[in-house]
Amino acid sequence: MKTYIIKNEKDLLKFKDEYGYKIDGNAEFEYSADFTGRLLVDGYLYIKAGEYIKAGEYIEAGGYIKAGGYIEAGESIEVGGYIEAGRSIKAGRSIKAGGSIEAGWSIEAGWSIEAGWSIEAGESIKAGGSYGIVAGLSITCKTTLTFGLKAFAGICSWRTISDEEKTITCGKMIGGVVEYGILKELGIPEDKPKTSLDNMFDEPIKQVEALLETLKSLK
Repeated sequence: MKTYIIKNEKDLLKFKDEYGYKIDGNAEFEYSADFTGRLLVDGYLYIKAGEYIKAGEYIEAGGYIKAGGYIEAGESIEVGGYIEAGRSIKAGRSIKAGGSIEAGWSIEAGWSIEAGWSIEAGESIKAGGSYGIVAGLSITCKTTLTFGLKAFAGICSWRTISDEEKTITCGKMIGGVVEYGILKELGIPEDKPKTSLDNMFDEPIKQVEALLETLKSLK
């Protein structure tokens, strides 16, 4: 399958059709793309480190989607492989992956979130409305896990799994019930306490602020 390097909007326009953009092969973006319409990629979709992709409608790829920044779609995001973002993954409707879904920050969908493997976020995970979350393996996030009706973890049917692989780990669960899986709520991480180094700068900062107020009054 051919791989297309897309360096700018001009390169992307070569794949424009009446619905948005369709790429018959793999796509590697070297810039942050923000456009209306949908993006359909037959192979994998890769967005280099630091860049993002945002579509007004849906994003669909036969392979995987990997972005250094964030991935966002006004409608759904669906891939045959995995979805991975250095920052967040957000869809106005559903997010669905044949493999895993992983984000350095948050994962948020207006509808359901479904992964054949695990789902993991550095911060929160949220499925909108009455929709739920389904994972073949574990579900993990550091802060809140929010969904409507039900969550399923560890429903993998193609091999034997351990208790760890069917565990839902989060700071706090909000919403529905765990229909299948083992829930572990660890509590929301507290704000990092000030160190002695932080305190060292408190007084000088206050003095500068006071000086600025004095200067304003002299004008």
